[in-house]
Amino acid sequence: MRKIDVNEVRAFIDAQGPATKIYIGCDSERFAIGKEWFADYTLAVVVHINGNNGCKLFGEVQRERDFDAKQDKPRMRLMNEAYKIAELYQKLKDVLAGREVSVHLDINPDEAHGSSCVVNEAIGYIRGMCNVVPVVKPNAFAASNAADRMKFVLAEVI
Repeated sequence: MRKIDVNEVRAFIDAQGPATKIYIGCDSERFAIGKEWFADYTLAVVVHINGNNGCKLFGEVQRERDFDAKQDKPRMRLMNEAYKIAELYQKLKDVLAGREVSVHLDINPDEAHGSSCVVNEAIGYIRGMCNVVPVVKPNAFAASNAADRMKFVLAEVI
């Protein structure tokens, strides 16, 4: 699986103006290989140059076993998304300082959706680890769109 070159991301962000906005998100997809369940976690860093120009997208895919007992309430998988976002945020923390940064969680707070089972826990974790209030669906485009698209782009490269 392809990994984000953290040094490349840091250098790119550092070379941008102070109005540049950064969005970090993660999306995951569960699937079976034989009788075991796995999840591909796609992390995305969207660097919106000067807040009004184009964007540069960085991403990676990580494959791990998925041990969620209930597929309709994917608590462990969605918390793993939050853990991975927080870890990436911490690696970039010093170049993010003083910039507008938004963390996007691919979680729907509407109780009609299975992902709502973890919304408060994931928001609390990101607030505690990153000191930012995360964005959830339907406004979490870095997770719902950018990371989702990055999954297909990276699959073509590999």
